[in-house]
Amino acid sequence: GNPELPTAVNITWSSINFKTILQWQPKPSGYFYTVEIHGQTSNTRRKCIQTTETECDVTDAVRNVKETYTAHILSVTPARMDSFEEPPFAVSDKFTPYNQTVVGKPEIQNYTQKGSRLNVVFRDPLTPYTFPNGSFLSVRDIFQQNLEYKLYYWKDQSSGKKAETSRSHTFEVNVDSTNNYCFYIQGIIPSRRENRDGQESVVLCTSVARNTLDEYRAEVFIIIAVVAIAVIILAVVPSVILCKRKKAKAAREKEPLN
Repeated sequence: GNPELPTAVNITWSSINFKTILQWQPKPSGYFYTVEIHGQTSNTRRKCIQTTETECDVTDAVRNVKETYTAHILSVTPARMDSFEEPPFAVSDKFTPYNQTVVGKPEIQNYTQKGSRLNVVFRDPLTPYTFPNGSFLSVRDIFQQNLEYKLYYWKDQSSGKKAETSRSHTFEVNVDSTNNYCFYIQGIIPSRRENRDGQESVVLCTSVARNTLDEYRAEVFIIIAVVAIAVIILAVVPSVILCKRKKAKAAREKEPLN
């Protein structure tokens, strides 16, 4: 081989919703890297041939998500590409997409709080893989019944959380109708020992109780304004009448006697 060429170190797999990136170090100088993906039953796939980058998107090379893969990162030079000698290489840890990819953030599509019921509708994260018709597979299409979601919710400005679990795309939970609630959703793979919890969705809050309070305040302001106007009228009108009477009396006193 070429023992004078450095080999890759710190090789890591990063995978979210089955989009899988291989990363390593160091940055090459005077040589290149080529990535080989070796599966237990599949043919070896070469990716990122003669690259000077230290990462490689290997998503399409690990499409059989239940297979276990290793990556060989070869250190090569253009002069040695046609040589029969095997270039020096480093080997990654094993990687099984089905067991190790992280479930990404669910997309919350709609939510309502009506009375004492909080309803949340969300969508599964999509993967880079497609059906024959070109539409993207979701993580549910791959994990099926091995995927569930948790809704974490709490009263606005409170730290006490409650949780509900669902395998559908909706949540419907009982809440206190006099309070606003905040919540987020997280995918879970119960069968896993590691990487069980997915990424958390954005945190959203309802505003039903706050809107009711705002309407109540508006009514109070209207009542206060009406009372204030009435007080002003009651204070001003008698003064005006009294002033007019004084002026009329003064005018009569100035008139000459017949």
